[in-house]
Amino acid sequence: MTSPEAFDVIKIAVIENAIEAQLLTSLLQQFGIPHHLHSYHDTAYDGLFQLQRGWGEVRGPRQRQSQILEILADIRRAVPHRRDEDPGDHDLTP
Repeated sequence: MTSPEAFDVIKIAVIENAIEAQLLTSLLQQFGIPHHLHSYHDTAYDGLFQLQRGWGEVRGPRQRQSQILEILADIRRAVPHRRDEDPGDHDLTP
């Protein structure tokens, strides 16, 4: 019989966008870490909640929380955040 802890699934983190979700899923699958992504998209509100709360969330076993957060932190360090940049930082003139 499986122990109850094996099914202790919790919300681990909010995912910022679809690209981050795809990268995270790919890496978690590669490492064999069970998880579930839940999108906040709601067709009735045309994605309004994603603008307010983020793309969605990752859920997984409590026992794997630190591993998932570490992988997510690595992704966020490697991918620049466009919203942190000043639009005037990019000069498009030749």
